[in-house]
Amino acid sequence: MKAVITGDIINSQESDTAEWLEILKTSLSEIGKKNKEWEIFRGDSFQLLTEASIALHAGFQLKAHVKTIKGLDVRMAIGIGDVTYFSDKVTTSNGSAFVNSGVCFDELKKNTLAIKSHNVDFDETFNLIFQLVTKFTNDWTPASAAIVATALEQPGLNQYQLGEKLSKSQSTINAALKRSGYDEIKNVMAFYKDKIEKI
Repeated sequence: MKAVITGDIINSQESDTAEWLEILKTSLSEIGKKNKEWEIFRGDSFQLLTEASIALHAGFQLKAHVKTIKGLDVRMAIGIGDVTYFSDKVTTSNGSAFVNSGVCFDELKKNTLAIKSHNVDFDETFNLIFQLVTKFTNDWTPASAAIVATALEQPGLNQYQLGEKLSKSQSTINAALKRSGYDEIKNVMAFYKDKIEKI
């Protein structure tokens, strides 16, 4: 089972394009291969093809990177399904994962994160959870987002090691992760990983 994340950058025109574009490209490159698995199009929109099991982790990672720039945010729709046609460019590949992602993105409205699969109960459960979790993630400051991004990329590091890596005290790391809802996000990712394998 595959996942397609369709997203765009909120307030992209109010920031230095070169700065956020480089961060977005770097973050996407950590998850997939350029063109075949991710593309940036229409200026500030992007599409990422990945395994369904890691899609939510990838989404939070992308959001954390983008929010390291003051005033920016990202809207994302995760489509779960299959891929029936693989192209050299992800934007011309096809399958239910792409269809679900596109439909989900068109229905985002004020939400910044949503999911659509073939399982209505799964979708309803996680879209409700996402509405609660994004109360944390939408309010990440650039400093908090940078800490969350590093914690997501290197989950094996404890708070002391994170502090050493980011030149911050362990107490600063602890306070930032608590404010950011990091434990809750980890729990949601674990719950998602368990449920996605059963639909």
